[in-house]
Amino acid sequence: MIEELLQDARERMSKSVESTRHEFGSVRTGRATPALLDRIMVEYYGANTPLKQLATINAPEARMLSVQPFDKSSIKAIEKAIMESDVGLTPNNDGNLIRLSIPELTEERRRQLVKVVRNIAEEGRIGIRNVRRDTMHDLRELRDAGEVGADDEHRAEAELQKLTDEKVGELETFLKNKEEEILEV
Repeated sequence: MIEELLQDARERMSKSVESTRHEFGSVRTGRATPALLDRIMVEYYGANTPLKQLATINAPEARMLSVQPFDKSSIKAIEKAIMESDVGLTPNNDGNLIRLSIPELTEERRRQLVKVVRNIAEEGRIGIRNVRRDTMHDLRELRDAGEVGADDEHRAEAELQKLTDEKVGELETFLKNKEEEILEV
């Protein structure tokens, strides 16, 4: 029973770390990456649709993204969605393809992005700690119900804390790498 709880906690913490890594990918670092456009939703035939379902997104150069719509009639809607988004890129449309050139980041913008990344990392840490809290609560309920002894509960809590520290350490490594990537000129 305890092993099942710990395995569940391990999986949920790993998902939290993976989700945070995915969020890091959507933060602009000065390099062109298709993940920059992951959050953009396009008004397409009356429904909000993710951009990556409407077009092929490539990074042909280090500072350029190209967006090739599957349906040429959607190019104006895609262009409008990119303009209204918070990515801060201006689309250049040639009728078949939308090009997005990525400008150099200023020092001030780099510092803002580091703050954004730190907030994302803090949300990830909170997610991991919430999993730990829930699992600790379940362990206490098992002990109170008499299904496990106090020693088993204490050992499981120690193992759970070790797992929490490990996952928070992974997050810290990703955060450090992302900060270096953002501050790299």
